[in-house]
Amino acid sequence: MSMRRTTMTRRAMTAVTITAALALALTACGDDGGEDPQSTGSTAPSAPASPSVPEDKGEPQQEDTAAGENVDPDVKLAETRGQGGLVLVINEVKRDTGGFLTVQGAITNEGDQARATSAWSGAEVNIVNKNPNSVAGATLVDKAGKKRYYVLRDTDSRCLCTTAITSLAPGKTAAIFMQFPAPPQTTTEVDFTLPTFATTSLKISG
Repeated sequence: MSMRRTTMTRRAMTAVTITAALALALTACGDDGGEDPQSTGSTAPSAPASPSVPEDKGEPQQEDTAAGENVDPDVKLAETRGQGGLVLVINEVKRDTGGFLTVQGAITNEGDQARATSAWSGAEVNIVNKNPNSVAGATLVDKAGKKRYYVLRDTDSRCLCTTAITSLAPGKTAAIFMQFPAPPQTTTEVDFTLPTFATTSLKISG
């Protein structure tokens, strides 16, 4: 009986020793695994992380405004005034490939108070909800063809226009763009209207 107990005790002690060794080995591996991601994360990922932030911030602005590219700000095709000292200048009205008509310009607050931009989205509830603080409410009227054109939108009612225009502070300018279905080639002039601004006549180029 003493021999069996001694043998069992030795086996138990051996098992405990092996278990402890395995635990230490696993703990060491876990520590190494934890340090490696931190060290690689502080060197490799951190390098592209800093430039990727400006790219992410810049891309939505380009998508939202898409204005100012290849547009001469000194060209003034039309000017119309809105409420509270707001001034809208149209810099370009051009036909694009694919049957689009792109209107680009800028809105400047020449007043002494910040102005809200929510009315520019128009009155269609679905369009307003999908395009808050946008210029989706703009329209073109072809008097000769007796037809009204609205800003293009996709199947989710997102407009092909500038969105997310926050309150315009005094002295600030917001570049805008909007795309419409292009009128027939025979139409060279249309009436442009943006909510809260007076209607103005635009000549089409291209």
